[in-house]
Amino acid sequence: MVIVAGHITVEPQQRDSYIAGCVSVVEQARGAAGCLDFAISADLIDPGRINVFERWESQAAVDTFRGSGPSDEQGADMLSASVAEYDVADVRALFGEDTA
Repeated sequence: MVIVAGHITVEPQQRDSYIAGCVSVVEQARGAAGCLDFAISADLIDPGRINVFERWESQAAVDTFRGSGPSDEQGADMLSASVAEYDVADVRALFGEDTA
């Protein structure tokens, strides 16, 4: 399993439109083979921060889905980005549902 997690920052007044522009990416990802979860969301505290979380069955699934990254327009709106991939060795459910 692979987790992709982190955040990007944009100007606070651009955050809502940036997230709205990501709806189709989230829809595509959630429908992609091997995608277990995919979310791009507004941070509850920092008005310019957008949180990124993805969970994939394998690195191959990530690589198959991943294109060239954000569109040119989205990339131009980013002030900074801190997003990384993590290889998961073990999973434990914390609440009722199976995490696999």
